[in-house]
Amino acid sequence: MQGHKEKVALGSVLASGGLTLAKVAVGLVSGSLAILSEAGHSGIDFGASLITYFAVRVSGKPADEDHPYGHEKIESIAALAETALLFLLSGIVIWEAGQRLLSGHGHGVEASIWAFGVMVGSIVIDFFRSRALSSAAQKTSSEALEADALHFSSDMWSSLAVLVGLGGVALGFSAADSLAAIAVAVLILVVGWRLGRRTIDTLTDVAPAGIAERITTIAGRIKGVVAVEHVRARRVGAKLFAEMTVGVSRALPLDRVAAIKTDVENAIRSELAGAEVSVTTEPRALDDETIMERIMVVARNQGLAVHHVTVHDLRNKLAVSLDLEVDRALSLGEAHEIASKLESAIRGDFGQEMEVETHIEPMETGGIAGRDAPIDLQTAIAAMMRKLVQADGPIRDVHSVRARETAQGLVVNFHCRADPGLSIEAVHHAVDELERRLRKERGDIHRVIGHAEPSRAAKESAQSPR
Repeated sequence: MQGHKEKVALGSVLASGGLTLAKVAVGLVSGSLAILSEAGHSGIDFGASLITYFAVRVSGKPADEDHPYGHEKIESIAALAETALLFLLSGIVIWEAGQRLLSGHGHGVEASIWAFGVMVGSIVIDFFRSRALSSAAQKTSSEALEADALHFSSDMWSSLAVLVGLGGVALGFSAADSLAAIAVAVLILVVGWRLGRRTIDTLTDVAPAGIAERITTIAGRIKGVVAVEHVRARRVGAKLFAEMTVGVSRALPLDRVAAIKTDVENAIRSELAGAEVSVTTEPRALDDETIMERIMVVARNQGLAVHHVTVHDLRNKLAVSLDLEVDRALSLGEAHEIASKLESAIRGDFGQEMEVETHIEPMETGGIAGRDAPIDLQTAIAAMMRKLVQADGPIRDVHSVRARETAQGLVVNFHCRADPGLSIEAVHHAVDELERRLRKERGDIHRVIGHAEPSRAAKESAQSPR
């Protein structure tokens, strides 16, 4: 892509240079101010094409520490320089043409076949160069190539004006050449104004028309986005830089928030080619947020882990109880202070009349070094657990019993089966009861972790066709 831009820009340098030399030669021989003004126009185009060529080469460099947004604005600076040259030329041409018209006798102009031939050839070259430059500018979003395309397009129309002026001279209307020169200058001013306005917009970071609304629409379609705000966008060469803030539910986990942010960025890039997107997420309290979600958010903001949250609606107030996990090495006074701060934060979110009770539990703060217990000990614990299972209870088929020796005591893991139709609350209660029985039988057990699975018979019965 970069090589194509440079090739097209170099072609413009050669074309404008050749046209300039031809127009100067014919203008001097014929004495036509219109042709000489066109030669000056082409000369400036030649200089502008050189500027464009070098600007395109520099703008293709990757971003670095000094230019984190890239070098594309070099093209805008080049386009602004070309605009200044166009205005300078137009002023000179209009002044000279006005002097000739006001003097009443002007310069002798020879409407020779060479003059007509050069202008016709210029029109043909300008037409094809303008098309090639416009095509390359659209493909690469190059402002410098677009400026060059405007130059060659204006050259084509101004050359037509010169042809009309030469025709008027050939028919005996001597003022036609000066009038054609003024027409050329006016066309140059119009083109220069259009180019200058767009270039200044780019250099002053004017947002492309309608782009903020489009970005807002794209982001708003992403699942999990509840608001889109502070959308800012600016174009630098072929790149569109966009910054925005999206609102997401404050109850979402961090990995889900990160996924939403990525989805927004990918959606914008897929619809707006060359977009560099920066998305900031902002947590929002939603109207449909449950009491449980609000409490979990408050605890998470305090950096605390809570579970077993129970909410009671007592008509005139809410009562909440929860288990709070703290570092097992903390003293009761330190743990109680943490619990009090959490309770205060919950009341601050719901109202001071809310009743909050916390049950403080020790939390494992790191890994426990250990090793597998001897096989005979693991076998004995497995046999004990099978005896402790109540015959009429929901738990059966205790298996995969493993025991590890640690500095704190034995850690026992086991699997068991239960009716898949039972509620998780009933199964959890039964597993806890088995753990309590086991720890009562053996005082050297530090922790018991049970995993309940659906019983195979019930599962197979539910899946078999009737």
